[in-house]
Amino acid sequence: MPALKEYRSGLDYSYAPGVYPAMECLLRRPELARRVLIHSASRGREGIDRLTALAEERGVRVEEADRALARISGKENCWAAAVFSKREEELDPGRPHVLLHHPGDCGNVGTILRAALGFGIEDVGVIRPCADPFDPRTVRASMGSLFQLRVRMYDGTEAYLAACGQRELYPFMLDASVPMEEALARKGRVWTLIFGNEGSGLPAEFSRLGQPVRIPSNERIDSLNLAAAAAIGIYSFTR
Repeated sequence: MPALKEYRSGLDYSYAPGVYPAMECLLRRPELARRVLIHSASRGREGIDRLTALAEERGVRVEEADRALARISGKENCWAAAVFSKREEELDPGRPHVLLHHPGDCGNVGTILRAALGFGIEDVGVIRPCADPFDPRTVRASMGSLFQLRVRMYDGTEAYLAACGQRELYPFMLDASVPMEEALARKGRVWTLIFGNEGSGLPAEFSRLGQPVRIPSNERIDSLNLAAAAAIGIYSFTR
């Protein structure tokens, strides 16, 4: 088997570090799994036994790789990881979407993927430059939710709109925005929630793309964390 490399966006594979994310890879997208790595000190642990049994059932190679696990996860106590082939998929134009514009933090992207799946959205677009949705840190933060979603990166908002057709757009921003309750009262069936970068938010021109939305809050904070705002928005639009 070829040696495993430190993750880079140019690789055609990535890692799902952690027992649960690795299990999700094997359960949800076994055709993408290349091999399973386990720590030599993990034998006999219930989760590891279940993971290795599932890998054998799926015909996926299992190997001990202590150094690789520490390098992949940045931790000494990462007990397992799945190596999987990266695959972007076309988003379903007939379903609601979440669109992330230049997100910079892998943890935030992973948390948003998990929230999207939890509230029933299965299509997520990401506009480059962006935190890599296939980065091991993203996959771990998503707790393997990536493997139940259609995720695609685009070179610009225009490319996303050209691919996904006519739909209602709801950029979350302050410029020309209405309270979320007002937008919810008249939303249709096919829509996209758009969230901006953690530091800079969405550029002003997004106020002309659709109906800008804001999440009302008291004056004791200046803004919400990106992942928190996205979770509130996704929940509200899908409830």
